[in-house]
Amino acid sequence: MAEPLRKTKPLYDRDLHAWAEEQAAHARAGRRAALDLEHVAEELESLGASQRREIRNRLTILLCHLLKWAHQSHLRTRSWAATIGEQRRGIAVVLEESPSLAGHPARVLDKAYADAREAAADETGLPIETFAAECPFALAQILDRRWMP
Repeated sequence: MAEPLRKTKPLYDRDLHAWAEEQAAHARAGRRAALDLEHVAEELESLGASQRREIRNRLTILLCHLLKWAHQSHLRTRSWAATIGEQRRGIAVVLEESPSLAGHPARVLDKAYADAREAAADETGLPIETFAAECPFALAQILDRRWMP
């Protein structure tokens, strides 16, 4: 007896990149009926969430390195300075590409700082109380490419 036919998974579930290319081709050709609108909407929402997450992650790394810079001046390295610069540039790029996210760093600053404070304590071996409970830096300072604590 022949094995029953298995239903093939939709392209979206098998190969996201191929699905995205296919959807772009449908959209460019004006084939609206061929668009997988539910998944298109889901992916567009996901893109926005990804950018917000990138800002928060970069801000956390940036804050952790600023804390280490401020509290361990005797251990400062070019690598720390390079990481600080890289995170600032990365945040600036996301904000340039998506100006509607300009207020997002301020919205996530407290959460990013709490995570950065824990990371700084873990990475330095210093007690968490070494680092202020609330962010000691102004957002403008944090994002200023020339400022260092």
